[in-house]
Amino acid sequence: MPRSAAAATRTSRTSRPTRPLSVSVPASVSASDPAPPAPSALPASRVADPDRRRTSASGVLRSVLEHGPVARSTIARLTGLSPASVSEHCARLAGLGLIREAAVPARSRGAGRPHVPVELDGRGFLVGGVHLAVPYTTVALLDLRGRVVAERRTGHAGAGPVQVLERAAEGLAALLAHAPGARPLGIGFASGGWVDRDSGTVVEHPLLDWRDVPVRDVLRARTGLPVHVDGHARALVNAERLFGRARGSRSVLKLFVGNVVDAAFATNDEVHHGPRSQAGAIAHLPLPGGTEPCACGRTGCLQAELSERTLCRRARAAGVAAGVNPMRVLAAAGAGDPAAVRLLVERSRLTGRAAGLLLDVLNPETVVVTEVGAMYRADCLAALREAVGARRAQAVVPTGFTDSVLAVAGGAVALDVLYRDPLAVSHDVH
Repeated sequence: MPRSAAAATRTSRTSRPTRPLSVSVPASVSASDPAPPAPSALPASRVADPDRRRTSASGVLRSVLEHGPVARSTIARLTGLSPASVSEHCARLAGLGLIREAAVPARSRGAGRPHVPVELDGRGFLVGGVHLAVPYTTVALLDLRGRVVAERRTGHAGAGPVQVLERAAEGLAALLAHAPGARPLGIGFASGGWVDRDSGTVVEHPLLDWRDVPVRDVLRARTGLPVHVDGHARALVNAERLFGRARGSRSVLKLFVGNVVDAAFATNDEVHHGPRSQAGAIAHLPLPGGTEPCACGRTGCLQAELSERTLCRRARAAGVAAGVNPMRVLAAAGAGDPAAVRLLVERSRLTGRAAGLLLDVLNPETVVVTEVGAMYRADCLAALREAVGARRAQAVVPTGFTDSVLAVAGGAVALDVLYRDPLAVSHDVH
């Protein structure tokens, strides 16, 4: 999948470490950039129950993310919290270094003290992201607005699961070494296949032959940081709602079309996981008009028809491009190769049929698609929307993370945890 060339660096394959690799910030960095002071305790009479306090802090921080710089009175209106509660949460979040007071606006001619707005801070905070794709692993650092600060990829052909994860930990350590003053809040890991968020395990990734891999335990042992694990479609549906093109949508469907094809659905601020996080497994959904044989024995399964492996194989057969990189097919289409254009448009059209099927079942307000043709070419996006149907076409949009979607997927797992429970996540690093 595409990435930002400016931010990305490549790493060579490294030997397996003989001891746990720590990516904790060096003491010299911590000394020059001390951690914010711990918040003072609230009076016992004003301490809400943990769930309510967690929800309230989340609402305040998200309001600052989306609307900041924003007055406390506006946060109270947006969240439904009392002004006193908003002030307490703002003080607590400021003490943790997550928000700060913005520049005081110029005083008007009217009487009274001007409102002092607050804005997202987090200047010293980053999260790490790890995304496991079929041919390579992407590691990245993201700021609290979901922006990729640094990124690199490492091929993992022939490497076992533990070695792949150890290399990812090494890659994060290297990126953090070039980010002086940064304090990592935690690490997010995202992957296709069956990923169980609660146990932190890749239960099954058939294309990589991973089964019951304890990702969270391995990465935590190698880094010493909190590690959060989820499927990449669920990670991206959260990223789109926090930082992307689904902000403000009450229900969102994410359709991810890469080597792995899967989906995620969120409504009323909750992503549906299902038992053991198996929701969104659409690889074997029958696709009308599909002709590709599937390993399951049927024909026209969604993943067999739409995967990047299939696209690249068809491109090689048509003499368009060699290799297994879909960006080569995209480049050939950009150079005017009619066979490449036909392959990309047809793939986007079939993606639109899949989106239409899911729209019929789930009826989301917004559908965000990660598919290489629709992300980069207007004719592909038009074909996708045409297949969805005119009545619902405008509900379907391509991802806003065009050049960094895999890096964002990994980091978004950790950022979602932060914005859902900022007090607990921040406590982990102090």
